Amino acid sequence: MANQNQAANAAVEQPMSRSAYEDFFFEEAAMLDEWRLEEWLALFTEESVYEVPRAGAPDTADSAEDLFYIADNYFRLGHRVKRMLDKAAHAEWPRSIQSHLISNVRITGSDEKGVHVTCRFITKRAKNDVTDTYAGHHNYILRTIDGKLKILSKRTFLASDSLRDQGKVTIIL
Repeated sequence: MANQNQAANAAVEQPMSRSAYEDFFFEEAAMLDEWRLEEWLALFTEESVYEVPRAGAPDTADSAEDLFYIADNYFRLGHRVKRMLDKAAHAEWPRSIQSHLISNVRITGSDEKGVHVTCRFITKRAKNDVTDTYAGHHNYILRTIDGKLKILSKRTFLASDSLRDQGKVTIIL
């Protein structure tokens, strides 16, 4: 029994310092602000998911049963990045000016999937003389692979009950 517990514990990734995750999130935000989307995509594992449930959805929302604005696996996320970088993507050409702010980083646990980390965000987007503000929180599952942090899962929850003001999400939050 002791050997089984040791084997199970060995598979659980041990959390790093909070500041290590903050630095990772700050660099991710810089990549998005600077439109370095291919570098941003490289932060994800090939089995990763990126999801944005409908505004006001609970953290327990399931993309198999609930409406999500975005429910991408790595393959679809790659296509999203490719489309956003294409000049034919009229919703984002010319691209929006963005500012992603990250705060309140908290390590909430770890298991065999990776380390669970949450943070609050505010994203400002300016385009065509209109500035939109998105706020909410991200729930991440992160894993260290070859000495580098990678995103296994990123779920972005909007702190609003609708997208009435914006009407759409054409940027990566």
